[in-house]
Amino acid sequence: MSDSNSPPLTASVRARVGSALAARFGIDTRALALFRISLGLLLVVDLALRARHLEAFYTDAGVFPLVLHAELYPIVSHLSLHALSGDLWFQALLFLVAGLCGVALLVGYRTRLALLLSFLLLVSLHARNLGVLNGGDSVLRRLLFWSLFLPLGERWSVDALRRSGSPKPQAKRVASLASAALLIQVVLVYAVNAVFKLRGDLWLDGEAVRYVLSLEQFTILFADTVAQYPALLHAVDLLWLGLVIASPLLLVFSGRLRTVLVSLFVGMHLGMLLTMRIGIFPLISITALLVFLPSPAWDWLTARFSGPVVRMAGRLGLASRLDQLRRRSTPTASLGSRLTALRRWTRRTARVVVAVLLAAILVWNAMAVGLVSPPGGDDPAVNPADNTWNMFAPHPPTADWWYVAPGELQSGERVDAYYLSSPVEQRPGTWEMYPSARWRKYMEGFRYSDDDRSRRAFASYLCSRWNRTHDEKLTNITLSYVEQPTRFDGPEPTTQRELLVYNCSSGA
Repeated sequence: MSDSNSPPLTASVRARVGSALAARFGIDTRALALFRISLGLLLVVDLALRARHLEAFYTDAGVFPLVLHAELYPIVSHLSLHALSGDLWFQALLFLVAGLCGVALLVGYRTRLALLLSFLLLVSLHARNLGVLNGGDSVLRRLLFWSLFLPLGERWSVDALRRSGSPKPQAKRVASLASAALLIQVVLVYAVNAVFKLRGDLWLDGEAVRYVLSLEQFTILFADTVAQYPALLHAVDLLWLGLVIASPLLLVFSGRLRTVLVSLFVGMHLGMLLTMRIGIFPLISITALLVFLPSPAWDWLTARFSGPVVRMAGRLGLASRLDQLRRRSTPTASLGSRLTALRRWTRRTARVVVAVLLAAILVWNAMAVGLVSPPGGDDPAVNPADNTWNMFAPHPPTADWWYVAPGELQSGERVDAYYLSSPVEQRPGTWEMYPSARWRKYMEGFRYSDDDRSRRAFASYLCSRWNRTHDEKLTNITLSYVEQPTRFDGPEPTTQRELLVYNCSSGA
């Protein structure tokens, strides 16, 4: 009796396990569609924000000329298309191409090609100036990479309209090793960060968020208002710590529990967006969380919002235009039979690549938190702990810092070459300290590096910028940073450290 029932029982167990895994590691194609749209928007917005400092960060006239790039990063410099020329027009052209690829990804036109080009151009852009990168950039690169192996153009895309005549129905859900890799990657960001946070007393004491919002270099919008309520900040600190610790449950929960957990994460990131000056990192994090929303949540969302969207499309005349595109776009099958074998080989190769890289990131993050020893013993060539998800961990900064660059004109008059003003006597305002989060990240490196080459390049940029826009020329500048510790119950004295004295004429 038991032998006859064994195969059906085994099949039943396998079916249940398969269903459970698909529910947790599969992704609704509507989630992938909105994920694709969000990625396209992020790429375009990121380029627009970077373009404000295009000359300063990406040309030979800026703070990081190609000669210095090759000296500091001899290997990485060969991986960047942006490093082929230091001219402004060349960088602007690459920005334009990347923006067009981002728009193509947004609308889902030639989605895989747009994804591949966007990924390659983003890697190239990041490799051009590593000093301005933050954790959000690293997350965005990884989101684009794993997306290469997923059908992001399955729904809500020009590609889907072009396939409307195909007999193959639209997939409602994708459950594959690639979908699992994307979900695991997102959870790793939170889980590894949780491990580092647990090693810092300020997070465990509930004081970390209060310190972050006391730093003027990080705060915007509602930060000053929220900072007036220490008890609220204490609660937010512990809630965020609890969420990142519980982040693996994103892979365990399904249905409503997962929706609630995703909503809590999204709410916290929206709070960061409204209080912290950390670029588009919160928006990248929210985009990454979209793929966790289960199908019932998407059923509810589409039922609630599809009607208004359809009516708006009708008012704009989009419905008729899309219908014309659907009728004109007929599937081309002339090369289909000849490419079938190639496609099968590509799919098999992609599975192997995904499996190998997923194993690699798991090992890398295990080394980062100390579960696995890195190769090289006590002094490894590359330490994963220095290149992982340690945002504001194990403890946040407890002091504000800003830079001053007092200089002397030919007449002997004293000015500040950084602020393009008279010498700075008091702490500058938030937007004067750093024109953007990219500038803050770039200049943060000056404090910790003993290599004067980057500082000299920055000083040279300050001299040339002043001399281009003023009749009287700068003769020399002194680059220093000022630090002011946060003390909630007493005075906050400042200390100033000189980093470099630079002669604008000789470059010495």
